[in-house]
Amino acid sequence: MTSVYVGIGSNIDKHKHIEVAVGELSGLGDLVRQSTIYESPSLGFQGAEFFNLIVEIQTSLTLEVFTKFLRDIEIRWGRAVDAKKYQDRTLDLDIILFGDMIRDASPQLPRKDIYHYPFVIQPLYELSPELIIPGDGRTVREIWLQAENLDVLRAVRPWFSVSE
Repeated sequence: MTSVYVGIGSNIDKHKHIEVAVGELSGLGDLVRQSTIYESPSLGFQGAEFFNLIVEIQTSLTLEVFTKFLRDIEIRWGRAVDAKKYQDRTLDLDIILFGDMIRDASPQLPRKDIYHYPFVIQPLYELSPELIIPGDGRTVREIWLQAENLDVLRAVRPWFSVSE
C-alpha cells in the first residue's frame, strides 16, 4: 500500500463538491485522514474563495491508474476537459505526495505547490508535520515554519468527516 496525499479544492458549489470529492476518493483506497477545510482567496484571477483540504489515502493503485481516476472524478463533477490553470473550479484534485516517489514528468512529485501555497502546506502540516519530503530531506514542519501568508487561510467549520 502506498500513502498518498491528495489536495482537494473547489470554489463552485464548494460544500457539495468537497463532500463529493472525499466520498469519491474513498473508492480509490482506504481514506486515512482529512485535514481541516480551509477557505482561501483565489490566486491568479478574480474569483470566489476556494475551500481546500488534503486527505491521506492508502492505496494499492499505481500512480498512472490513480491519476486517471482523479481526472475522471474531476470531469464527472463538472470540470472542463480543457480547463485553464487560473479559473473557477467545481473540483480540483492534485496528488501532493505519492509515497516516496520523485518525478519531474506529469504529475510532478512531490508537487511543488508544497513550497508555494498556504492552502497546501498548512493542511499537510496538520496531517503529517514530521513527514520528510522525498528528494528534499526537510520535514513538512521545517517547510511550514518558512511558509508565508498562512494568515490568508480561514478554517471552515466542518459539516462532514471521513468517518461518516
